[in-house]
Amino acid sequence: MSQLAVCFSLAVILKNKTKTTKCQKQTITVTVAYGSTKHSITLTGQDDGKGPIVKDLSDALTQATGVPQTSQKLIFKGKSLKDMEESLSSYGIKEGCKLMLIGKRNSPEEEAELKKLKDIEKSVEQTAKKLEKVDGELTGLKNGFLAKDLQAEALGKLDHRVKIAAEQFMKILEQIDALSLPENFNDCRMKKKGLVKTVQDFLAQCDKIEACISDHLSKIQSKNLALAE
Repeated sequence: MSQLAVCFSLAVILKNKTKTTKCQKQTITVTVAYGSTKHSITLTGQDDGKGPIVKDLSDALTQATGVPQTSQKLIFKGKSLKDMEESLSSYGIKEGCKLMLIGKRNSPEEEAELKKLKDIEKSVEQTAKKLEKVDGELTGLKNGFLAKDLQAEALGKLDHRVKIAAEQFMKILEQIDALSLPENFNDCRMKKKGLVKTVQDFLAQCDKIEACISDHLSKIQSKNLALAE
């Protein structure tokens, strides 16, 4: 092999090695004391090379201790970790560091209500996927991915599907409203409030898609009338 070929091969190997190193996700293990119990938590960062963030640790601790994120107070060297999107390294936290968690677990009663809300959230996600599919098909139709003589019928079917999605969202909203939560169920009340906002946003999206379907259908009908004349 010539000297030039050897140099080129070495350059490729070094480049690939550097690329692989950059893509490696940062993983650290920390110890978190909660009461008299110590939890060993291993976290892996995102692909951006930023390393694990406070939210990653908070989510892991919710699983390990049952203390919801809204009730957690994470402390490292006397300082509270307040910014959920900040990297742990920015707080000086590295492999083997020890932290402390303060916070109350939810009562079994509140956990039961939280489970109901999480089940409702799954229903919202399923209905949202159906709506997203309708929106995608409508975009394709508007971009001419269907023969013009078939568009009116297709629009009618899409309109029917949007109406069904809107009905499902309304039923979900009624389910959420029917949940009566005590004042001290803070985690549940926040979850409920967030779900109501999400469902209302999807209902607004249903209205927007229906209006778009109606507008496109009117244009098709106008063109057909013009051609008939």
